[in-house]
Amino acid sequence: MNKKDFIDVVATKTGLTKIDIQKVVDASIDTILSYAPHEKVRIDPLGTFNVKTRAARKGRNPFTNEEVDIPEKTVLAFKTNVKF
Repeated sequence: MNKKDFIDVVATKTGLTKIDIQKVVDASIDTILSYAPHEKVRIDPLGTFNVKTRAARKGRNPFTNEEVDIPEKTVLAFKTNVKF
């Protein structure tokens, strides 16, 4: 399911217009992205968004087998609370 499919399903379930649902989804994503670098964003029962730093490490080019330095990287992480 992609964002468009998600908006279609929510619009069908709620009876609201796709444009209104798209505004809500976009605003929700923007809010998560703006708060996550500063604090954890917990949405129950879905899960928690937060920023993590991946340490620098050594990697290997699969074509040439040459060793490559991979720099430290900051990423948005999501941990689900949902049990399947």
